[in-house]
Amino acid sequence: MSTENWTTVIKPREKLFDLKLEETWKYRDLIALFVKRNFSTIYKQTILGPIWILITPLITTLIQTLVFGNIAGIGTNDVPPFLFYMCGTLIWSFFQSSLSGISNTFAANAYIFGKVYFPRLVMPITTVLSNLIQFSIRFAMFAVVWIYFIIKGNVRPNISLLLLPLYLLCSGIMAIGIGTMISSMTTKYKDLQMVVGVLIGYLVYLTPVIYPLSETQGKIRVLILCNPMTSVVEGFRYSFLSKGSFPPIGSLIYTMIFSAAIFCLGMIMFNKAERTFMDTV
Repeated sequence: MSTENWTTVIKPREKLFDLKLEETWKYRDLIALFVKRNFSTIYKQTILGPIWILITPLITTLIQTLVFGNIAGIGTNDVPPFLFYMCGTLIWSFFQSSLSGISNTFAANAYIFGKVYFPRLVMPITTVLSNLIQFSIRFAMFAVVWIYFIIKGNVRPNISLLLLPLYLLCSGIMAIGIGTMISSMTTKYKDLQMVVGVLIGYLVYLTPVIYPLSETQGKIRVLILCNPMTSVVEGFRYSFLSKGSFPPIGSLIYTMIFSAAIFCLGMIMFNKAERTFMDTV
């Protein structure tokens, strides 16, 4: 009986926490291809195309300014309401879009996973990178508005701008961690797809996106502070709109620890589900 020497052997992961980052890096061309595919799929056969990336947050900001700023009269800590809501929407939309996309990883890509092998972590990474590109485009629009208000003297830059990459990193890692956990569970319990969609939509009200944290008090304030995205949104907004130096570091450390823990847990569940998901999806 002759023996065959295989160059690649595909088998289930032996360790629950095995990211295989080196293998994933080898598939970076595939990641770039998937990112390009995401853009072409979303904006194909639309009249305005990628311009929708700018129109969507602009309309959202205008509605929030009208409803919460003018009608409800929610304070914005002496910051121009339009700038206040645009800043919060910018970082929140990155997290929300990434979480929504990653939460559907197994179900949405089962047809690809069943035909060809590549590291499954490619898909969550692709989702985050796609949303990061959209974030960059929207950030350019926000920067123009921000500079306009700087010239008017309403706000001024501060040194905490140096923390911006950290806020993006925390929100991206949280999205991957929570998203992979949800995606792993939805392979068996498809009802979760419906529940998660609703919960993500309402999670914004437990995050200071449409109101400043200073407007909350009592048990509601404690609940909002337990939300790890609170320090991300507040810190991101603080970097552009505050006249101080650095935001509270304690809450940021809490978010960093939470992000790392939820990422590890998400990877463990993701690797475990990857072994058998084709039998249940």
